[in-house]
Amino acid sequence: MNCISCDCKSQLFSLLTDEELDMVQKNRVNVVFRPGETIRKQGTAMTHVISVNRGLAKLYLEGIENRNAILRLVKPTNFIGGPGIYLDMMHHYSVTALMESSVCFIDIHVFKKIIKQNSLFSDEFMKDFSRNTLAAYNRLINLTQKQMPGRMADTLLYLFHEIFQCNKFPMLISKQDLADHSAMSKDSAVKVLRGFQNDAIIRITDNEMILLDDEAMKKISRIG
Repeated sequence: MNCISCDCKSQLFSLLTDEELDMVQKNRVNVVFRPGETIRKQGTAMTHVISVNRGLAKLYLEGIENRNAILRLVKPTNFIGGPGIYLDMMHHYSVTALMESSVCFIDIHVFKKIIKQNSLFSDEFMKDFSRNTLAAYNRLINLTQKQMPGRMADTLLYLFHEIFQCNKFPMLISKQDLADHSAMSKDSAVKVLRGFQNDAIIRITDNEMILLDDEAMKKISRIG
């Protein structure tokens, strides 16, 4: 697919000229990943930036003893860069597909060249980076000051309202992922989720999670 006519590219690329899009077209590769496959690995050299065209992926920090901290989920048509672009050309977090996902890998040198020559693109890229940084700050304060039910409520509201934009989502988000996003063990996550079910706030089936009481979930989030 040509980048100029592609309807699943990041909104950031709408700010590029046809000449710049042609430059991207000649220096990118599209790859389809199956669920569970690693899209990029923390600690490896940054040779490309990523544009997610289809699917869903998790972006996370790999911690000690295989404990991960999910920073955010990435859905189309989001763009994945990172601080390594201007610091040390290294990936500082991993990205793994949660469902079949199509992504474009764009050569880092071409990307940096476009940033230098297209001020509108550069401004919007920095705004996007700043929004993600601010969201990370807000998550940090919530994770350090809220109890486990409040942290899990934040995670579920994020999934229902921001990621899936629906009162239910498929169980491609594992309980381990929910735990990693809420900064708790899997056993603790299961216990909190069971409590939410017993209080008729959510319902979990083999295939999906359903939000039954949005106001109750928001109240738990508020009181922490």
